[in-house]
Amino acid sequence: MKKQRRKMLGTKKSKLFSGWFIIQLLTMHFVIAQQPANSEKPNILIIMADDLDSHQLSCYGGENIQTTHIDGLAKEGLKFNNMIASEAMCVPTRASLFTGLYPARHGAYQNHKPVKPNLKSVAHYLKDAGYRVGLTGKNHVTKPTSIFPFQIIPGFEEDCVASHDEYSLDSISKFVDNKADPFCLFVMSINPHIPWNVGDPTEFNANELKLPAHWVDTKQTREDFRNYLAEIRRLDNQVGDVMKMLKEKNLLENTIVIFLGEQGPQFPGGKWTLYDNGQKSSMIIRWPKEIKGNSQTDAIVQYEDILPTLIEIAGGKNVDSLDGKSFYQVLHNHKKQHRDFAFGIHNNIPEGPAYPIRSIRDKKYKLILNLTPENDYYIKYMMNLNDKNLAYTTWMEKAKTDKNAKFLTDRIYRHPAVELYDIQSDPDELINLAEEPKYKAKVSEMKSTLEEWMLQQGDTGISMDVPIKK
Repeated sequence: MKKQRRKMLGTKKSKLFSGWFIIQLLTMHFVIAQQPANSEKPNILIIMADDLDSHQLSCYGGENIQTTHIDGLAKEGLKFNNMIASEAMCVPTRASLFTGLYPARHGAYQNHKPVKPNLKSVAHYLKDAGYRVGLTGKNHVTKPTSIFPFQIIPGFEEDCVASHDEYSLDSISKFVDNKADPFCLFVMSINPHIPWNVGDPTEFNANELKLPAHWVDTKQTREDFRNYLAEIRRLDNQVGDVMKMLKEKNLLENTIVIFLGEQGPQFPGGKWTLYDNGQKSSMIIRWPKEIKGNSQTDAIVQYEDILPTLIEIAGGKNVDSLDGKSFYQVLHNHKKQHRDFAFGIHNNIPEGPAYPIRSIRDKKYKLILNLTPENDYYIKYMMNLNDKNLAYTTWMEKAKTDKNAKFLTDRIYRHPAVELYDIQSDPDELINLAEEPKYKAKVSEMKSTLEEWMLQQGDTGISMDVPIKK
């Protein structure tokens, strides 16, 4: 009888154990089923233009050129409509991209001014998260290597004023082919930076081009613009070649591709100003596993926000000391809001005489403070008015007899202390609302927020725009 009871108890225990084991297996299967099929970290490839007027991209409404390959990214990804550079110059913008800091804090708040010592950059943060971080092409802001320890990959032209833009994907292909660790690769094109001497301008009829409303229409301007568009064509083809390479290596599915426009073009009212033709940029993100194609967002984002976003995507630790804020939730949960305001800083030296400017914007209004309005604004392309081959020279000549040309030319070099624009109804920023009584409260509110930001940044305004020590 006792043996029978023991046998029965053993059978019950065996059944109980079997049941428990089955439940555990089912639970494990359920947990595994809830995890992504491919849990490996995504690769990251960032393609950056150089002095791109993002309004010319056909996916952003441009009518002069069909940017097929960049448009393809937009059709398969998320297009940002309010991507704002905090300073419309190459070095400050790239330093902000790499460090996640605004220009006053990273130190390169004038063009070709070095960053402050002892900073960390994307190359540190993503390496800590297990990534290989490489860069090919334009090499602004890659020194000192202690701050920017990129693996430099040959392939794209490094010199933005080179007489050619020849490139090869051989070394880049080898870099991305290493399957041991995920990669983050910056492909830095030199297009469409001056001298606008590559590409085929005969693709475009200068007389039929649609010029921005804030430009003076002259023959030289149209010729320059035609050459500029030819370089945008070269940029678009480069994007196409890089995407083709990823496809051939079966890397498209697990690679986040980010296209960036940098800042605006070297035309009057663009680069080296805080008008939207200088500050407003483009960003398109293709990430098949997270982003629905052919989508767009009006969330306000700045270049400083890219680094913390990459850190979060890579599974790295949050860095509280950065100025940027991760916009991962805009990608992952389609969050519509990111920043309430975007800020801007411009210090003119070494591109021209000191002329400090600051700006703040939300989705409707933009406020610009010109800190030395008693002075005229000049930049290097405006310094030699005897050069008849400069577009601005032809603007000045036409302004002598044309009222509208005079208004548009004066807008470039004569600035009031305060400018306020409704950037929804007046995207070319031609109607200054600052002196209208009904906008007095808006000016005061935005000015106060801008000044608070300057204080937080250690931005001392006029005193920062001094010659760079060599």
